Amino acid sequence: MTADAALTGLADGWYALSLLHDRIEAHIERALQGGHDLSVREYSLLVVLSRQHDGPGGHLRMNQVAEAVVLSQSATTRLVTRLEDRGLLQRYLCPDDRRGIYTDVTPPGLALLEQARPTHDAALASALGQAAADPELAPLVAAVEALNTSSARSARTRQYRPV
Repeated sequence: MTADAALTGLADGWYALSLLHDRIEAHIERALQGGHDLSVREYSLLVVLSRQHDGPGGHLRMNQVAEAVVLSQSATTRLVTRLEDRGLLQRYLCPDDRRGIYTDVTPPGLALLEQARPTHDAALASALGQAAADPELAPLVAAVEALNTSSARSARTRQYRPV
């Protein structure tokens, strides 16, 4: 295989991965918008922020949030502002560094997230099922499913590991 052929194969793989991502995201977007008036980005932001905890490293600064949801800082700020305007998030100054701003999910935001989670999960499963029928995407779906199996096994191992 020449270098050009290897790059072409790599590009084909990247195209297939991108196609799978776009199809899944579009499927989830329609489901979340229709059922909960949430975009995929809004849902992702709520998930990331709902996983914060008290204690060292438990809260994310806006630049960390931007990185976690794969948006620019300005796009993340606009997204946070939209959800804050809807009463789903609240911002406050970092108690240790007054220059830092934290964002928390409000109780209504947590309630919406819990309502939307089954919709998200069902849409994801449906989109993966449809993609599995496409011979070009089936190996990628299998890889995603293998990651899920591997993650679940790893979590069980951590959970039941003797002290």
